[in-house]
Amino acid sequence: MKISDKSGFDFELIIKLALLILGLYIIIGSIELGLGTLEEPECGLFPFIGGVVIFVSDIFLWLEGRRSTEPLFKSRNEIKIFVTMAFTFIFWILAMPLLGYLIVTFLGTILISKILKLEGWLKPLALAVGVTLFIYLLFDYFFYIDLPRGFLG
Repeated sequence: MKISDKSGFDFELIIKLALLILGLYIIIGSIELGLGTLEEPECGLFPFIGGVVIFVSDIFLWLEGRRSTEPLFKSRNEIKIFVTMAFTFIFWILAMPLLGYLIVTFLGTILISKILKLEGWLKPLALAVGVTLFIYLLFDYFFYIDLPRGFLG
């Protein structure tokens, strides 16, 4: 989508290229990790499948973009929301080893709910508590997966 006719900046093209590169990067990295077999998968199998899904989906975006004239983002506000969400997920990943998954999940959920304009503070806080509790029960209690605990740990 061209943000404006004067700027000539094609944000949609940047996103499509980034997704294409990301998909290829994940595919190559997962092959280096090793795929294994379906009976005995190795650690690269799941990222490989994810990379293929990203890559193929992006190809479909390119093909659909040729036929469609409707832009991916209809306004600057939608672009702002997309970029802010992306940075929130980057924060989530980078802060998790330092703060631990519970604190980062709580903060990340509040940030996402405010970005998506969930009204007031009571609803975002309730959502954050619920999501954090669900993540704790699912990964720590039921699956007993050792997620980063950060400074609490």
